[in-house]
Amino acid sequence: MLHMRVIASADQSDAVLDLLLAEPGATHVTVLPGAAVQPAGDVVEAAVAREAADDLLGRLCELGIDRTGGVTLEAIDTSLSDAADAAVEAAPGDPQDAIIWDEVVARTGEESRLSVSYQAFLTIACLLAAIGAITDSPVTVVGAMVLGPEFGPLAAVAVGLVLRRGDLVRRGAIALAAGFPLAMAVTAIGSVVLDAVGLLSTAGLADLSQVAFIYEVGPFSLIVALLAGAAGMLALTSAKSASLVGVFISVTTVPAAAFASVALVEGRYAQAMQSALQLAVNLVGIVIAAAVVLLLARSRSERGGRKLSAG
Repeated sequence: MLHMRVIASADQSDAVLDLLLAEPGATHVTVLPGAAVQPAGDVVEAAVAREAADDLLGRLCELGIDRTGGVTLEAIDTSLSDAADAAVEAAPGDPQDAIIWDEVVARTGEESRLSVSYQAFLTIACLLAAIGAITDSPVTVVGAMVLGPEFGPLAAVAVGLVLRRGDLVRRGAIALAAGFPLAMAVTAIGSVVLDAVGLLSTAGLADLSQVAFIYEVGPFSLIVALLAGAAGMLALTSAKSASLVGVFISVTTVPAAAFASVALVEGRYAQAMQSALQLAVNLVGIVIAAAVVLLLARSRSERGGRKLSAG
């Protein structure tokens, strides 16, 4: 269940109330006349089944509530109510499969910003991946994969392409285009320092049996990227965001970027080019798979909406 809080002007409050009362997937409807101060209006609250939330948000926007008032949604961790249970049963579909498109846009938009924290995480992840490659330590490389924040911008690009939101595509592309080169540059500087103090040598990169997957590009590179992109978008659009950790572990974007810097510094240009190609394959594959998953989900939502209208 989700807690929906609507601020509506006095002349729109009745319409919002009627909308919520008519929705089988909504219950615990409460009206607080004149409770809102900025913007001024009534506060209407309800517990809403996740499956019904997207349609309700669309209808509220048709009323202009997003312009004259506001709508907020929060997850309800625990709900002890027969009425709430009945609302969930009455709402069509399964809560885990329900997609709230405004929530997807908001999450991807927030997680794709080129911020100081985003750049810091990406740079630290690249440095960790470089150390993991130098020491032939897959555990360190996996840790760098989990730390990397690059899936947010990739998801934003996919969502922007499917929903035709140029702002999301630009934001995600800028975060990737600016973030990776800067992180790789810092990693290259770190490699020079390690080389100067004798902790890195080109001979040490000759046999990396445990982490060779970072730069060895093959059919499975694209297959893994496609599967990771599909799984990541499924986790993002459903209520299973914890599954994103598994997606991060399977994606070699950060390790490939890091090793490209290390190999370039050490003059191993073939490995550097292979790593750069691995990075490109992963980035493109993730975006393509994520976009396909979104297209299929959008098509399913539209078919479901037509069935409800016909019913």
